[in-house]
Amino acid sequence: MPGVKAAVVHGVNDIRVEEVKRPEPGPGEVIIKVRASGICSTDIKMLAGQGLPKKLPTILGHEVAGEIFDSGDNVEGLSPGLRVTAYPIAVCGECFFCRRGRHNLCEKEFGLGHGIDGGFAQYVRIPRQIVDIGGICELPPGISFEQAAMAEPLSCCLAAARRANIKEGDTVLIIGAGPMGLFNLKACRQAGASVIIADILDERLERAGEMGAGKCVNTERQDLVETVRDLTGGRGADLVIAAVGIPQVFEKYLMAVRPGGIFNIFGGPPAGELITVDPRWLHYGEINITGTFAATPVDFRRAVDFITSGEIEVMDLISHRFSLDNMLEAVENVRNRSMVKGVVLMD
Repeated sequence: MPGVKAAVVHGVNDIRVEEVKRPEPGPGEVIIKVRASGICSTDIKMLAGQGLPKKLPTILGHEVAGEIFDSGDNVEGLSPGLRVTAYPIAVCGECFFCRRGRHNLCEKEFGLGHGIDGGFAQYVRIPRQIVDIGGICELPPGISFEQAAMAEPLSCCLAAARRANIKEGDTVLIIGAGPMGLFNLKACRQAGASVIIADILDERLERAGEMGAGKCVNTERQDLVETVRDLTGGRGADLVIAAVGIPQVFEKYLMAVRPGGIFNIFGGPPAGELITVDPRWLHYGEINITGTFAATPVDFRRAVDFITSGEIEVMDLISHRFSLDNMLEAVENVRNRSMVKGVVLMD
């Protein structure tokens, strides 16, 4: 079996570009020849030790697009050469949560870069569970692989908008204008909401304004809670999306949500860090503090549809492109916040 190239994680802050065995499909599985793989901040957090899989070495990367290379027995309609993108979570379809359409909370879930090797490689194996739920989406002509690789992060934001039941005319505050903050901006705008977005970096806020944010707030120069109330008749935002994983930020800006509104912890916080909440405020204000994690297959297919129809533009989010050979440079760019969204492109 010929060797193929991959970015392999051997431990905390230890990622190496090396040759690995090309995966082979089992029954019901497919092998995708990866053409583009998006770089998620979660990958970098894992590399730094936050939730790194116990079984090492491993290959991260869960935002994948490419071509079907091979398939196992009992796979129909996914022939070699077909251009596709893949939902990254393998779910059982039978547990308490799957039966209720909450596949992202599956009791037996695993997935790309989380239990099995992911997409920072020339080839990736897609397990039967993903194939069975229709998690492989064909791409129409004219849609690039890098566009398609943006479907997974967009799907997470569409899921957040769906869970919050965003309606036209709602006001949404997004805290953090990094890549996921901007994906959330696009999802909320698609739902018809007006968006206030906050960050400490002017260049990120400028980009958010170009993407449709109605108000951009630098929290080092403006009081965010006061600004949001001024813009909403004193009430606060209908929905606050914390697109950063910093508990101190959650606590600081809880009061930006209106009575009866929703505060969504979207960014993944580290384990064990707590926030303090006034229960009287929660009770009398009927405040909903919640979180959203990942997306369902339905959200993923919606993301693919929005991208392929042109209803949601994603190319303006991609600021850097890398090869596997300069994967270490890509990691550093994420860590020092010098790029919006990066994608690894394969030959």
